[in-house]
Amino acid sequence: MHRVLGDRRAILILIGPALLVYSLIMLVPMVWSLGYSFTKGNTIDGFTGNGLDNFQRLFTDDAVRDALWFTFKYALVVTAGQVIAGYLLALLYVFVLKRASALVRTLAFFPVVLPTVAVGLLFQKLFQVSPQTGPVNSLLNMAGFESVDWFASAGSAFWVLVIMDVWRSMGFYAVLLFAGLVDIPDELLESARLDGASGLRLVRHVVLPLSFPVLMSSLIFSINGTLKVFDSIVALTNGGPGSGTTPLTLYMFQTSFTYSDYGYGSTIALLLTVVCLLVTLVVFRLSRRDLTKG
Repeated sequence: MHRVLGDRRAILILIGPALLVYSLIMLVPMVWSLGYSFTKGNTIDGFTGNGLDNFQRLFTDDAVRDALWFTFKYALVVTAGQVIAGYLLALLYVFVLKRASALVRTLAFFPVVLPTVAVGLLFQKLFQVSPQTGPVNSLLNMAGFESVDWFASAGSAFWVLVIMDVWRSMGFYAVLLFAGLVDIPDELLESARLDGASGLRLVRHVVLPLSFPVLMSSLIFSINGTLKVFDSIVALTNGGPGSGTTPLTLYMFQTSFTYSDYGYGSTIALLLTVVCLLVTLVVFRLSRRDLTKG
């Protein structure tokens, strides 16, 4: 094995095709987009260079600040919800349901494979106020409260988005974390129980440190997905009311394809790329901590 992996030609053969595909799909579009960020115009009128004007505009654009703030707020809340809900479900599978967890895992994973448009329509019906009262408002009416127009304000629409996306994806993270939990040796768990660890103490001092690598992987998957959220917001609120639920991805899309400002849209895309890179580096930095040492 050492002779094979020490051969540069063997390394090139093994990773060359994957590196080529990655370069064509990821790196080339990124460099192309970077070039557009120094231009103005569109495919009809043509493109002309404008230096750093797009970057100067980026730092003075109130819409970018609002979209960036919404992106961070959404990513923080939804990532916490996805990972925590997924981890709790994984603990339920392993320590409570055990072998009988297959059906529950299937039901929890089912929303992951549903089309985003179908999920968006489902939650629109659940929370609608007119022309028919949805189930959520019906329950409020039964409890003596008035109906709420959940999509009339950015605050309430935000929480409907959070509930929808956590519900959609917690099954995926539950299965991912379940794979990490089932790899914990039964001997270690039994030894911990004999030493008096049970319940939360067992999870805190034994299960959590041993499942920390897969937990950090789930966190990275989630934070990168939520920072780049697009389809679920388009399906449920389309960035409204107004621009109250508009993340950077949707603002970039509107700028590029609705207003045909490809240069500035590419600049917003570059900002999003930098944000994702910095957040991922921070998460990797935090993942170096060894939970087994206290």
